[in-house]
Amino acid sequence: MLSAIKGWPGRLSVTSPWKWALLLFSLLSVHQILHQLHLDDRLYFWISSQWHEGDMAPRSLLHSKFRVTIDAREVHGVNDNLSGLSYDHERGHIWAVVNNPEQLLLLDRDGRLLERYPLNGFSDVEGVAYLGDGQLLVSEERSQALVRIQLPDRPRTLYRDDYRALTLSIDLGGNQGFEGFDYDRRSDRLFVVKEHSPRKLYEIRGLKRSMEGDFDLEIIDRQDWVEEMPVTDLSSVHFDACTGHLMVLSDQSKMLVELDHQGKLIGYQTLLSGFAGLQDSVPQGEGMTFDEYGNLFLVSEPNLFYRFEKADSGASDHPDTGNYQCQSGNLAEVNG
Repeated sequence: MLSAIKGWPGRLSVTSPWKWALLLFSLLSVHQILHQLHLDDRLYFWISSQWHEGDMAPRSLLHSKFRVTIDAREVHGVNDNLSGLSYDHERGHIWAVVNNPEQLLLLDRDGRLLERYPLNGFSDVEGVAYLGDGQLLVSEERSQALVRIQLPDRPRTLYRDDYRALTLSIDLGGNQGFEGFDYDRRSDRLFVVKEHSPRKLYEIRGLKRSMEGDFDLEIIDRQDWVEEMPVTDLSSVHFDACTGHLMVLSDQSKMLVELDHQGKLIGYQTLLSGFAGLQDSVPQGEGMTFDEYGNLFLVSEPNLFYRFEKADSGASDHPDTGNYQCQSGNLAEVNG
């Protein structure tokens, strides 16, 4: 054994240079793949989160354990292009959009179609957000137009020319505009994600005031927040009014990530088969939202609906920071 160890350095010295080059190339290739898929970031975050698990538990929505209660149910009446989601806490239902043909849909919590609103004159609709008071915001991806809709008393065709719109035209380029967004009612902020080339997250302040005529719009590029996320694309975003956190969905990485109010990564969850009892991986996640109880709703193209319920607490529980409680989907400060 000792003679074998002594002879090992000598054998290294006579190893062919091309073998060393091949080894080096292989190591560099593996590192590049890990970096592009952000697997190195995920490993680092997993180690650090395990180390500080006790500190993170009360702050992270994704720290909760989920169980899938509706797994890839087809939404009847929708054949393809099911996209963004937004929870309507006033109705207790979920708004969704379909691209080509453009439609606005109202779903119940089981993914059943309740109402359909054809969108006439709209183009490339990708996202939807409930603003409150019977108002919705719908986005057109290519033009980056945000159209505010006052919902009618009953389902009917909605005409684009009847509604005000705000067009931002930031980094326009092909089919790479706004992919998803969500609204913070308490602070009048809209969070918008651009899918890729490059990945972008914008915070738009004063949106509702500006669309009502009191123009006071501020657009903040949260690129430093994007760099925190170990994902390759950004498909949808949800602002959680109870914690003040952002949830971001990645289709390509098949992940949900959670950022706190300062843009720090505090949690993530894969959407691969096996998670929460999933039979198969979510094929193409396009939209997601949470209700006031912390339950997760998600849609995937072509027309699949998922519901994940919290498995580690009662339906009335919701994680909070200790200073806030969830009331009807609003962030409410607790006195004392």
